[in-house]
Amino acid sequence: MTRADQASHPSPVVEIYMKSDQLGSKVWFDPVGVYIEPGQTIRWIVSENVHTTTAYHPRNSNHSLRIPPNATPWDSGYLSPGEDFELKFMIQGVYDYYCMPHEGAGMVGRIIVGKPTGPGALPFDYYEGRSDTKNWRPVPPAAQKEFPTIERIMREKVVRIKVGDG
Repeated sequence: MTRADQASHPSPVVEIYMKSDQLGSKVWFDPVGVYIEPGQTIRWIVSENVHTTTAYHPRNSNHSLRIPPNATPWDSGYLSPGEDFELKFMIQGVYDYYCMPHEGAGMVGRIIVGKPTGPGALPFDYYEGRSDTKNWRPVPPAAQKEFPTIERIMREKVVRIKVGDG
């Protein structure tokens, strides 16, 4: 298969690893940001520690909505090393997600499916001041700073973070 063929026929499954350093003091999704086409599948795989992949959605512990409004929210439940969770993305937009036990440590990720639209493309506090969202939980500050920008994901398609620099 040529490069042109690969570009026009992306792999149907993109893998994201759920990682931790040896001490468990640093946790992250690798890659932290990916661009995919509608119809592609994401497979999250636990490398170390215990993790979840959970959509930012009010159905998940009243978290703020950061996936397209007509998309179905997900929560993998707790996964152990070697286990995985798959989801096929059909609706275009930005999907922000987190690891339930490690959200406060900044273990979050962003997937862009086709066009970067929807609540995930808005500022983190876009919903504040509305009566129908007063019970939503904000994205913690430590998590907010770990999301790669939409512009970077659109430019690079796959965004990885360097671990061990801090």
